[in-house]
Amino acid sequence: MLIRFFEKPGCVNNTKQKQMFLEKGYTLQVYDIFSTHWTDSMLLEFLGDKPVCEWFNYTAPRIKNGEINPHVLSRDEAIAEMIADNFLIKRPLIEANGEFCSGFDNPLVEKLLKGTDISGVLSCPHQASQNSC
Repeated sequence: MLIRFFEKPGCVNNTKQKQMFLEKGYTLQVYDIFSTHWTDSMLLEFLGDKPVCEWFNYTAPRIKNGEINPHVLSRDEAIAEMIADNFLIKRPLIEANGEFCSGFDNPLVEKLLKGTDISGVLSCPHQASQNSC
């Protein structure tokens, strides 16, 4: 099965996550999340019916410095911010067999990886430091 995987190039966790899929025998089509020209409808496929505040990458600089508060944005405001600043998008974005998700802790990933322990790749290992990958 082919999995489309939208990543931040150089991200340690995205690299480990891709390896988990490869070890299960999946074929990956990997995309740079920052080079993709996102539209509202494209992003909404991945974000689904989750609450807006769950769409965001909380390690994004504009969230960490308080410029953006995901808890007060409307759906349309959130999408507009994410299109303008792809760092805000919770990643990876994954599409497999017509199913879509954002982030790695979700039912689609659990189904695809069938019991693989993903706990070590859910949060950025550099989150506490000033340096980002």
